[in-house]
Amino acid sequence: MNHGIPLHDLLGFEFEAPPLGSTVAEVHMPVRPEAFGFTANLHGGAIATLVDLACGLVAARATDVDLTKESLVTADLHVRYLGRPNTDRVTARAEVVRMGSQLIVIDCKVLDGEDRVIASADFSMMRVPVRRPLDPSITRGTLGPEL
Repeated sequence: MNHGIPLHDLLGFEFEAPPLGSTVAEVHMPVRPEAFGFTANLHGGAIATLVDLACGLVAARATDVDLTKESLVTADLHVRYLGRPNTDRVTARAEVVRMGSQLIVIDCKVLDGEDRVIASADFSMMRVPVRRPLDPSITRGTLGPEL
């Protein structure tokens, strides 16, 4: 599934956007070498990126954000790595804890296919005026306003 974000494509993320107003979202990632660190286990950065996408997805769907006028940006991310998966796929399940006018607080668990928690994260996202790309020749990802 190509979402226009090369890192997400490399890691093989899969998801369906939840309905507007939903306060829960899930993103799946295969356990494969593209996501491994030097120990041939899931890299913490791959897990953190999975958490970031799941939390961003639920924040975009739970709010009335207009992505042509505002950006949702990660304000804080704390991941606790609790183990390694026993299955060939992991799922980040993100749920809104509190929705403020500017700050959105989200809880996220990363589970393997046996529902074992392999990581737990506290996450906050902030609504800010729209951010322009660092390189004007690069367009925004295809997730855009329809996310």
